Amino acid sequence: MHDPSTPDAPPTRHLGSWALIAAAVAITVGAFGYVGGWLAPHRLTPKKLVNQLQNNAGTFPGYRRNHAKGVCVTGYFDSNGQAQPYSSADVFAAGRTPLVGRFAIPGGNPYAPDSSVPIRSMALRFAQANGQQWRTGMNSMPVFPVSTPQAFYEQLQAQQPNPATGKPDPAKLAAFFAAHPETAAFRAWAKTAKPSASFATENYWSLDAFVFTNSAGKRQPVRWRMVPEATDTGSSAGSGPDYLASDLAQRLSQGPLRWHLLVTLAQPGDPTNDATKAWPADRATIDAGTLVLEHTEPQDSGPCRDINYDPLVLPDGIEASDDPLLPARSAAYADSYLRRTSEEAHLPGTAVAHPMPETKP
Repeated sequence: MHDPSTPDAPPTRHLGSWALIAAAVAITVGAFGYVGGWLAPHRLTPKKLVNQLQNNAGTFPGYRRNHAKGVCVTGYFDSNGQAQPYSSADVFAAGRTPLVGRFAIPGGNPYAPDSSVPIRSMALRFAQANGQQWRTGMNSMPVFPVSTPQAFYEQLQAQQPNPATGKPDPAKLAAFFAAHPETAAFRAWAKTAKPSASFATENYWSLDAFVFTNSAGKRQPVRWRMVPEATDTGSSAGSGPDYLASDLAQRLSQGPLRWHLLVTLAQPGDPTNDATKAWPADRATIDAGTLVLEHTEPQDSGPCRDINYDPLVLPDGIEASDDPLLPARSAAYADSYLRRTSEEAHLPGTAVAHPMPETKP
């Protein structure tokens, strides 16, 4: 006899619920498949982007796939409260917020000479008292070369060294720039940019736009930059391949280094989805407080080693804008993090310095 308490199939009245659940599961699986590239093999994925970084620089187990060479720093942010009318984030309340940061140079080779590129980067993780974090990565250039992840991928492809020469193919680079006129502002900056002698004297821009929200829910698009108190001594690149870390340690031995966090407020019509375009210079700017760095440590043993400086780790009061580079950066950082933390880091001189396309994480 059939026992109604243990039915062989759900009653008819529950079929609709089961169908909805099945549909939800199918949509979720489909979404993950799309994000992972499983259902769209020609779609740009984080894996393809990070593989291209490896193709360009080689693979160095245990290191970040970009900005591989760097040093850890620690200190705090001393807010003056001036940004509170625009953001409810605890970091902007008057007082100090501890942070762990990292200075680096672009590229996937952790042994590259500091003078090999004119760009320096600053990454910070602010640890708020309420347990939320703010992570941000900034670069010492006022604009980004391209505005979309696909264009950045194509730029990396154009920059891939020719095996015969060890350098990019000039014809491929010329073709890329001709197809991407939005790179003009960055190229104009790069023509006069020179490798600096110190991390401490650089300005660092967020490049991407974000959105501040205050306690009343009002939204304000912003960009920010760190402006140093230290001044350039007039020298250009230092001596030796690792002069940036040495200079930083020497400066910090004499006392903390300081930057001012300047927040620029967008006006209606200012682009928030295009990092190649600077906002007009007359936009209102707020000095939100002072970044104070006190100590530096090597990245292989310092507190920044295991931090993924994902720009979408944001506290209440700060939101992502519609800039398409932000989710792409977040996804690529995650892929790079998974790869390097699953590898055994090699000692200097033993890195696997050859491309490894389509490697597993």
